Amino acid sequence: MWQALHHLFVATAGKGLYEITRDTADFVRGRNISTGLLTIFCRHTSASLLIQENADPDVRADLQTFFEALAPEDRGRYVHATEGPDDMPAHIRAALTQAQLAIPVESGRLVLGAWQGVYLFEHRREPHRREIVLHLFGE
Repeated sequence: MWQALHHLFVATAGKGLYEITRDTADFVRGRNISTGLLTIFCRHTSASLLIQENADPDVRADLQTFFEALAPEDRGRYVHATEGPDDMPAHIRAALTQAQLAIPVESGRLVLGAWQGVYLFEHRREPHRREIVLHLFGE
C-alpha cells in the first residue's frame, strides 16, 4: 500500500461554490496508485466540501439561495458574531455540510458520476485562502 498527501490552496472571492475537481483529479493522476481511496479534508469551520452537479450552474445558485435562507445573516439572531454578521451563519452552513469527503479511485482515476464535481463551499463574504488536504491511499 502507498500513500500520498497534498495541500491544495483555494483562493475564494467570497460566498460561493468553487470547483476543485480538476486539481483533485490531477493530484490522483500524478500518483502511481491504481486502486484506492482519496480523502479530501477542509481545514476550516466556515467553509465546507460538497460533491454536486457540475453541468448546470443553476444548481449551485439554488444551493446558495437555499443556505442563505436556512442560515441568514441576522445580527439579532445569533450570540456569536466575533468576526462579523456572516460568521455564525457560516459555521451553521459548514456544520450542515461536510468537512471531508471520501472518493474511490479506480484505474488511477476518481470514481465520480458523469455530472458530479467536487466543490469547496465558501460561506464567508470576504475573500479567503482555504486549505484543503488530499490524502490518497491505495496500491
